[in-house]
Amino acid sequence: MANKIDIKTVDEIAHLARLEYDEAAKPEILNDMNRMLAFIDKLNELDTSNTEPLIYLTDEKNIMRADVAETTITQKEALKNAPKKDSDYFKAPKVIDQSK
Repeated sequence: MANKIDIKTVDEIAHLARLEYDEAAKPEILNDMNRMLAFIDKLNELDTSNTEPLIYLTDEKNIMRADVAETTITQKEALKNAPKKDSDYFKAPKVIDQSK
């Protein structure tokens, strides 16, 4: 394995990723990251010289359907099981903070 991750590197990666963790979890995180690097090193042992670059994962084309508006449920049916509703609308709690 070319590189090994140390505790300082774990702290730097956590800072850059804006992650917080318990100090007790640090050895487990360190072990997991070093196992990931060992796996990548194992993949680097493969001979890929005769492998063509993969541009698309599949040869299939995306077939789009026509966008046709249709009524599948009425307004009355949609409001039937709503926990809070008005005569015509769903009621939802206010989430905008106007104190700013």
